[in-house]
Amino acid sequence: MLHELSDIDTDRLHNVRFPKESSYDFDQNQAFFFLEEDGEERKIRFHDYDAIYDRPGLYEQLFYDRLQCASPQRVVDALANAVKEAEDRVETLRVLDLGAGNGIVGEELKRFNVARLVGADIIPEAEQAATRDRPGVYDDYLVADITALDAKQKQSLEDWRFSAMTTVAALGFDDIPAEAFLSAANIISDRGWIAFTIRTDFLSNEDASGFAQLIKALLYGDLVELHHLERYRHRLSIDGDPIFYFTIIARKRGPLSRDLLDG
Repeated sequence: MLHELSDIDTDRLHNVRFPKESSYDFDQNQAFFFLEEDGEERKIRFHDYDAIYDRPGLYEQLFYDRLQCASPQRVVDALANAVKEAEDRVETLRVLDLGAGNGIVGEELKRFNVARLVGADIIPEAEQAATRDRPGVYDDYLVADITALDAKQKQSLEDWRFSAMTTVAALGFDDIPAEAFLSAANIISDRGWIAFTIRTDFLSNEDASGFAQLIKALLYGDLVELHHLERYRHRLSIDGDPIFYFTIIARKRGPLSRDLLDG
């Protein structure tokens, strides 16, 4: 699906240059590009979301046009199929989109006419970009650290009575840690749906992020009901190599204890 920007001249491309991958040795969260503006070239990391969201159309140009990201549509389609196969109705879902960014996942969810849709992200530039690029997609948008909500923020989220959570291409690295993922999942109602992606490396025995331990505890401890597990190509790297992720669609069986993070 082409992620169109309603209020942006999509013919205006940013002047982006990728470095030669062979010249650098860095992890995915350290990858960067060069952006030329007003005759000057600036180095920006892929995870410098504040700088990227600040420039209309740059996120789409980088990750969807150049690097062929497939995750939002892939995950939302998988969630919709799982819900239908469970003889539930997608249209009744009240969704918390964690790590919502500028609203691409929200746009995909809107295709299925979900009942309610709330975005959450830790940086204000994400909300500003979502409001600018995709006005009306979200019923509300919270800018906050999900692990440190004040009483008003927590009550506001609980009042939505969420029955599903999505988090796409936002787990691990310096973005959403395991603690934040677990905190958000506990805002979702019991028997609620959890749809997320995670890089394959984060489920390996060498993982140090805490996600391997958490996801295995959820699945093997029978704390969630697994409906879909798929390895797929998330996007390309700078040098054109595929980056693989897992899509996981599961349903909660009840509250999730913080002890899951302690091993």
